[in-house]
Amino acid sequence: MIEVSEALQRIVESLSLIGTETVSLTEACGRVSAAPVTARLSNPPADVSSMDGYAVRAADTHAGATLRVRGDIPAGHPTDRTVEPGTCLRIFTGSFVPQGADAILIQENTTRDGDLVTVTEPVAAGRFIRRKGLDFSEGQIVVPAGKRLSARDIGVAAAANCPWLTVRRRPRVAILSTGDEIVMPGDTVPPGAIIGSAAFMLAALLRKAGAEPVILPVAKDTVASLTESAGKIDTVDLLLTIGGASVGDYDLVKTALGETGLVTDFWKIAMRPGKPLMFGKMGKTPVIGLPGNPVAVFVCSTVFVLPALRAMCGEVTQGDGTEPARLATDLAANDQRFDYLRATLERDADGTLWATPFSRQDSSMMAPLSGCDALLLRERFAPEAKRGDVCRILRFGGGVD
Repeated sequence: MIEVSEALQRIVESLSLIGTETVSLTEACGRVSAAPVTARLSNPPADVSSMDGYAVRAADTHAGATLRVRGDIPAGHPTDRTVEPGTCLRIFTGSFVPQGADAILIQENTTRDGDLVTVTEPVAAGRFIRRKGLDFSEGQIVVPAGKRLSARDIGVAAAANCPWLTVRRRPRVAILSTGDEIVMPGDTVPPGAIIGSAAFMLAALLRKAGAEPVILPVAKDTVASLTESAGKIDTVDLLLTIGGASVGDYDLVKTALGETGLVTDFWKIAMRPGKPLMFGKMGKTPVIGLPGNPVAVFVCSTVFVLPALRAMCGEVTQGDGTEPARLATDLAANDQRFDYLRATLERDADGTLWATPFSRQDSSMMAPLSGCDALLLRERFAPEAKRGDVCRILRFGGGVD
């Protein structure tokens, strides 16, 4: 058995970047930028007013001073008029600041009678003016390459006048469940059969991560069936198998795919759940052989498959995605396998985050997986831990914050 960290490194380092495509702003959210987004203009494009009021010379605005209004400057309608001493121009939020003005006297600090404005509170030079390029300047990178684009990134790209973005295409991932006992949800369930839930859970996880999952027909426990299924992956970027990678007489994935060109990198990892995890390549197509138990599928996909997708898309990430919490219960010393315990999260009145692992961690139990917020990480040979000790968690998202 190899270490989790070594397995992840070997997977990620063996992957190639997938290709790129150009998409519109409306299609870019959730994709990974393949090139920097560079501003095509400055924002704001000129000095603009940040408030409704009057464009003035600050030196003219002592309390009680009277200024003559020489016209209006509606937003979107710049003027060639100049603010002369003793005068002002009516201005609105977003309007270009005219020549001669060095401040905006907000309307709350004035009284007006016809074309005359009386200053009730003076204004300092530069006040209430947003300078050209305050947000960003023409030619500035506003979104770096390797970023998973959020709605906020789409907004800044639009403001930078970039209607088309270069992104990594969505990874196409095939999911192959194996086993004579697997039937699809909604089908008749004969004696000895089980519902193939893991493929649908995995497809949902992949889709949320920005991939295009393809669920292949279930392969039977024969070399011929597995070999036939392997012939359907020519157009995918990654093949994920579920089950059939352990040591039983009918765990045939490694053998069958080996006959069709699979070169195995490693098999078996010192983790729980997920020990019988396999990685290799069939030609240029990477293959991750996941365990059969659905919880192990989810854990291994969280730990290995999602980072693999990020690597294929060139996504730049910080850290390992874990965060600290406090144990809400005592834990016994750990053995030679890295544990990923399903846990719930809760914050107390002081804001401390507490992690409570489920008392039963059987890898076939789906209900606790649905009800948990995070995985609680326990290193190999970790000593016993007490309530209140600091631990590390890997949050699923949408937790308690």
